[in-house]
Amino acid sequence: MTSHVVIADSVHDPSSGIWFAVPGGFTELPLDVLLAPPASAEADRLREALAPLVEAMPDGVTRQQFIAQLASGQQLLRALREVGTVHCSLGVHRDDVEGGSGGILHSIFTVSWRDIAWSPRSVSAARAVATAEQHSHIEYLDLPSGPASMGETVRTPTSESGLPPTPLLQISAYLPHPDCKRMAVLMMSTPEIGRREQYREILRQIAELTSFDSPLIDV
Repeated sequence: MTSHVVIADSVHDPSSGIWFAVPGGFTELPLDVLLAPPASAEADRLREALAPLVEAMPDGVTRQQFIAQLASGQQLLRALREVGTVHCSLGVHRDDVEGGSGGILHSIFTVSWRDIAWSPRSVSAARAVATAEQHSHIEYLDLPSGPASMGETVRTPTSESGLPPTPLLQISAYLPHPDCKRMAVLMMSTPEIGRREQYREILRQIAELTSFDSPLIDV
């Protein structure tokens, strides 16, 4: 699961408010395009991009299955957007650690904003993991961007969610913004519970590279 670091597109966005880098193997999902209104220019571009893929499918059943899966994925992304998610990446890595199967591991990395009551940043970071339900493996971090915390949970999707009832490991890093009024939540979600140490290290690396000041400010 080792890989090079790839700079996220947020580095070029002066209005982002948060800048970060993710390791190789993660592909950003363009939320604005995937969730664009049907009659918009973004939706037209999405249809044009998907057209060759759909046309290459061997039969109508396969096309219908793909369209249904795409709609399901859009529903999940829409739910993420509603809770403040501003970035979503799909991670695909080979299980090449010692004792690994050599198979493919999947994960989702998200960045979300959460409004919080004003308090010192260290207090907000500690409160985030202390009040979150069923957090384990709690850590308090002193990052270049300021105080932060990390914790993890294992959840099983409910039948109402429409997702497979597979236990899902969610590792979260809580980084209070310098204005002390909002918090960036970096989350790594994966069904690969047996690789929690590796995914925890990936998230810690991302958190260490995260900044609330543009890295290009002096460029």
